[in-house]
Amino acid sequence: MKNRIHWAVFINNDSHKEQFITNVMEGPLPAGFEILEDLGGALFSKITLNQFIDEEERHGIQIINKNSTQLLKTMSSGEQKKALLKYIFNLKPDFIVLDNPFDNLDKDAQKDLKASLEHISKSTYIIQLISRKADLLPFITHEMILEGATIKQLPGRPKQAAHKKTSTSTSFTGTIPKPFAPTDYKESILIDCKDISVTYGDKKVLDRINWTIKKGEFWQLIGPNGSGKSTLLSMITGDNHKGYGQQLYLFGQRKGTGESVWDIKKRIGYYTPAMTDKFSGLHSCLNMIISGMNDSVGLYLRATENQKALAKEWLQILDMWHLRDVLFADLSAGQQRMVMTARAMIKHPPLLILDEPTAGLDDESAQLFISLVNKIDKESKSAIIFVSHRKEPGLEPQYNYELQISPQGSHGKTI
Repeated sequence: MKNRIHWAVFINNDSHKEQFITNVMEGPLPAGFEILEDLGGALFSKITLNQFIDEEERHGIQIINKNSTQLLKTMSSGEQKKALLKYIFNLKPDFIVLDNPFDNLDKDAQKDLKASLEHISKSTYIIQLISRKADLLPFITHEMILEGATIKQLPGRPKQAAHKKTSTSTSFTGTIPKPFAPTDYKESILIDCKDISVTYGDKKVLDRINWTIKKGEFWQLIGPNGSGKSTLLSMITGDNHKGYGQQLYLFGQRKGTGESVWDIKKRIGYYTPAMTDKFSGLHSCLNMIISGMNDSVGLYLRATENQKALAKEWLQILDMWHLRDVLFADLSAGQQRMVMTARAMIKHPPLLILDEPTAGLDDESAQLFISLVNKIDKESKSAIIFVSHRKEPGLEPQYNYELQISPQGSHGKTI
């Protein structure tokens, strides 16, 4: 038991991660993992979570959250991960494949997870698929890198070597393109929450939230898992019916006074990786950006020449014009994030919301994405809400709005 080995497999935009997972779980085993022959494993991944969510939606069967009244799809990403981890630990598998386990988890949850994994590693083989060097588990004995479909052993513990690639510039040439028409909203205050409280059954989620977002401001929304970040975002986007009867003002109009959700959404650019987790449409990179002008995910109307020209400008800024005809699904994760952010920004909406946009990205891709967000902040009048549990190096928000959990529901404060 003392000599049990554990693997870290570093992945990047070019790694064939899904195929590697299939080979480990179902065979044939990749070179270097022969010790797992005939052993039973479990997968901790977004792939697994999506399977359980599908089962819940199609058949009404709750599996990993069967003792909870809350549906899995309504939980935050962090809460979903906690539920899956508990379920896997109870299965007592011979080995566990961890696919970027620390994404979407707050600091306390990460600390708890590390302690749990440290304990279980004494009797269970661990394979950690990892994008960020800082997430490396301390008990890992073997480090490898997945280059395309090829697994390579890294000598010793060279943490820096795992991501040694050709340097990518984190600056973009040129200025982000202007929209066809300026925004139709002229007031300085975009969102105004006054003493907003939310309760679900006996669960108090938010308590007297006061938060004002003005034109051009750059906010980072932070708080532990379960603090109500997703609930607060759904209030801002107009999707949460709990806003009715409260002093919630969305683009100058109080919630429930005749505004339409469409009027709210047309003024918000929104992106979270979950938007495209199950996306299988055969749309080109160029058409995905154009679709932002039609407020759809994927282009279903014939594009005008003007729309094509504007999308071209965005792809040139991103240094992705050469990928214009590549299917969106065939782009790397980092490239997909930049395309979807350009899609969200193509009309220069008054408010841009980026919800955990760097989850699953390697260090290099995350750095490039952060550079793009900073550029949008400096060169547009759009206000930005950036949601993340990570303190991303180089991110330059003006303000942080923090949700702090209490028995009465989370309180908010600007820090």
